[in-house]
Amino acid sequence: MDFKKLLDDYMKQLDCTAKDLAEKSGLSAATISRYRSGDRIPEDGSENFDRLINGIVSIAESQKIPDITVQSVSEAFSPYVKSNVDIAHLQKNFHTLLTIVPINISDLAHFLNFDPSYISRIRNGQRQPANPTEFSRKISIFVAKHCQSMEQKVVISRLINYPVEEFSNYTEFQNRLTDWLLAGAGAVKDSMTVFLEKLDEFNLDEYIRVIHFDKLKVPSVPFQIPFSKTYWGIDEMMESDLDFLKTTVLSKSTSPVIMYSDMPMKEMAKDPEFPKKWMFGMAMMLKKGLHLYQIHNIDRSFDEMMLGLESWIPMYMTGQISPYYLKNVQNNTFLHLLKVSGSVALSGEAIAGCHADGKYYLTKSKREVEYYQKRADDLLKNAYPLMDIYRNERETELNTFLIADTRKTGKRRGIRSTLPLYTISEELLEQILTRHGMDSGQKQRIRKHVKAQSSRRNFS
Repeated sequence: MDFKKLLDDYMKQLDCTAKDLAEKSGLSAATISRYRSGDRIPEDGSENFDRLINGIVSIAESQKIPDITVQSVSEAFSPYVKSNVDIAHLQKNFHTLLTIVPINISDLAHFLNFDPSYISRIRNGQRQPANPTEFSRKISIFVAKHCQSMEQKVVISRLINYPVEEFSNYTEFQNRLTDWLLAGAGAVKDSMTVFLEKLDEFNLDEYIRVIHFDKLKVPSVPFQIPFSKTYWGIDEMMESDLDFLKTTVLSKSTSPVIMYSDMPMKEMAKDPEFPKKWMFGMAMMLKKGLHLYQIHNIDRSFDEMMLGLESWIPMYMTGQISPYYLKNVQNNTFLHLLKVSGSVALSGEAIAGCHADGKYYLTKSKREVEYYQKRADDLLKNAYPLMDIYRNERETELNTFLIADTRKTGKRRGIRSTLPLYTISEELLEQILTRHGMDSGQKQRIRKHVKAQSSRRNFS
């Protein structure tokens, strides 16, 4: 069996001529002739293929032949038409969509004019849609029509990696979902995958070299801004953030910095230059030796959490940041920003969903800075440590914590790529250190580390 033979069988069953089929399908007689001779085969999802199927079904309906339907004809032709769709991707995406988005299968089947069991077989990879492009388009029409709540749109937005704000346009919603169904699987990576890939590739030495952290020199030329300044909207909000960092770096103050913000980050991340400038400003501040108390807002979407961690984890490695968070904060209405150093304060506010209409205020007034400093201190008192970061000077404190922790009951499991250093003899360790050209200071630090590891083992 091939395409031309199947077409000929349908025409014989319907007792129709090429002229009849051309009239009902809207295709030219020459096109029908090429299909019948095998000179041309339509492409799956093409307008001509859809017209041919509809022409055959139209003639069958006029002759009251109920078994010839769009579904049956599409299935019959499916193995013999050209396809540029990755069926495995489509089936995987279709299954994911039905798993994550609350869709009534019976309603979807009724809308597609398919049997629910046929939908299930496509979902499970047991059958292939005869016309993948049209199948995907109709699914998208159904979803766009029935998933109109913001909660549903947010779920789909995260699934297909497309801004939910764009879904206000019904056609855009439908088209983006169709594109994702046909080609999205494997091509669009979720935010966790992207984050883990970046983390796996991260090299601290390369990061320091790229931003020139090791060569940074804190400038001493005063940065001139008005005594106080008001900023409006997202663009000026990013400007206020950079002005705060510049003022902090160039001031004489060495007081710790407290920062908090629950403003959405995605809008700021759209500007490719802002993250670079912000990261450089943060590096300058840390290079100056200032300690940062960062109060994180963890009541964010998963995508925003991943976006934030990409920026913060490299800076955590400096050991100059103490991360905190606020418990049980569920604020879906008001957005806030508060950043204070010894010489400048930045405060901001906006309504959720109206980030572009926010207002931000930067001040160097001593009295106002003292006011905002008190607010920041009070906020920090209500925050909880997100993690403890130990630098060299806290080595003893870290070892004390680890030893105390080994005394606590509970199941623990460690997976190692090799045996710990304390499992080898002191003589072998000395040979290895000497062979690698370690100086006396490095040898002493490694021996101390081995001893600490061994002592913790003895407590476990």
